[in-house]
Amino acid sequence: METNAPKRRDNKKSLRVKVISLGNAEVGKSCIIKRYCEKRFVPKYLATIGIDYGVTKVQVRDREIKVNIFDMAGHPFFYEVRNEFYKDSQGVLLVYDVGLRESFDALDSWLGEMKQEMGSQANMDSIVFVVCANKAFFSSITDMCENGGKRPVSEVSVGFTKEQADTIRRIRNSKDSWDMLGVKPGATREEVNKAYRKLAVLLHPDKCVAPGSEDAFKAVVNARTSLLKNIK
Repeated sequence: METNAPKRRDNKKSLRVKVISLGNAEVGKSCIIKRYCEKRFVPKYLATIGIDYGVTKVQVRDREIKVNIFDMAGHPFFYEVRNEFYKDSQGVLLVYDVGLRESFDALDSWLGEMKQEMGSQANMDSIVFVVCANKAFFSSITDMCENGGKRPVSEVSVGFTKEQADTIRRIRNSKDSWDMLGVKPGATREEVNKAYRKLAVLLHPDKCVAPGSEDAFKAVVNARTSLLKNIK
């Protein structure tokens, strides 16, 4: 007997996988993610401000998988930003710098932060953890051994620019949060975030060694948070 019922379609939607990257600042988390998602290598270091994001597609048998990777900034200042992204993670990249033993030792504290944010009810056994050793520069092994396991001084960023020093001085003398970010009162959320990102890249403690950079950076983060609370 014939029926008018529609035929069932074997419509397999793409599956979504959420992966996060954890590790100290400057261990190379962003470079790994860009290499995997964008198939390119970024030789210049750019500090991750808060959270970055990468996505790529892979084919597993006859199913398309969308891999979404959340790049978590490694600096302590960004704890209040990244703590919202731990939940629902299905995979974790634990990244450390092979030239910095402390970055490997710190992985335990990163796992501890994740467990704390996910809560006691979270099933950590269902998450796949992968430890990634990064930055294996063979040409530097001899120099590192002779330098007590540390990178040669020539590889460490020294000094600071006049712009950084002037910006720190300006922030220290700012009268309010608007003045600190260099935006006019009543600026939009987009304008505040744009000004914040520019200052954050300039003053990020991972790269800026100017005196007072950490306090200035923290002040900028607090100024942004304060302003965004009052902008709808």
